[in-house]
Amino acid sequence: MPRSSRRTGSAAVNSSTASDIFRSANSKAVSKELERIDGLFHSYADSSSGMIGPEGIESLCSDIGVDHTDIRILMLAWKMKAEKQGYFTLDEWRKGLKALRADSISKIKKSLPELEKEVRNAQNFLEFYSYAFRYCLTEEKQKNIDIETICELLDLILAAQYHFQVDKLTEYLKIQQDYKVINMDQWTSFLRFFQEINFPSLDNYDSELAWPLILDNFVEWMQGKQS
Repeated sequence: MPRSSRRTGSAAVNSSTASDIFRSANSKAVSKELERIDGLFHSYADSSSGMIGPEGIESLCSDIGVDHTDIRILMLAWKMKAEKQGYFTLDEWRKGLKALRADSISKIKKSLPELEKEVRNAQNFLEFYSYAFRYCLTEEKQKNIDIETICELLDLILAAQYHFQVDKLTEYLKIQQDYKVINMDQWTSFLRFFQEINFPSLDNYDSELAWPLILDNFVEWMQGKQS
């Protein structure tokens, strides 16, 4: 019996030692990964601001072979939860690249198709769509975005899926005279409108429901063109 007890104790010690070795190796690997992520950040960051700014982002885009106006750069900003348009902080960079499991330019490139799939998931897309609006609020306490920028955003984010709707809505937004800016409520209503309303017939649109006035006006404009 004592002999069996000693074997059990020895096995427990060996198991504990193996676990400690695994944890130590894993910790070192994570540390090395973070070191590479930070090194990549500093290769693009502006030394005076301590952030990756517009020039750094353009260099990053060039290195990963994506235009700086490409929607995937906005997706990357969403993944980093970047707060200021055109800038990435070290903390945001770490958060995004760790989530993407990317610690090199080649890995960032390879992660983009999966990032696109993630964003296209219905719930994630709604979050991404709302984020895009907030990301364009460049001034403190700003709550609205000018019509020109909204048209560019609609084209960037929704044109691939709702080409005809975006084409007509942006045409209307550019010629109407009642609104110079768009707020978040109107912005989110545009997406719901595209998802729910038959287009171009608009036969299931009910102005008595909770649609913003700008969409009532748009539908009236569309019906006027059709008649």
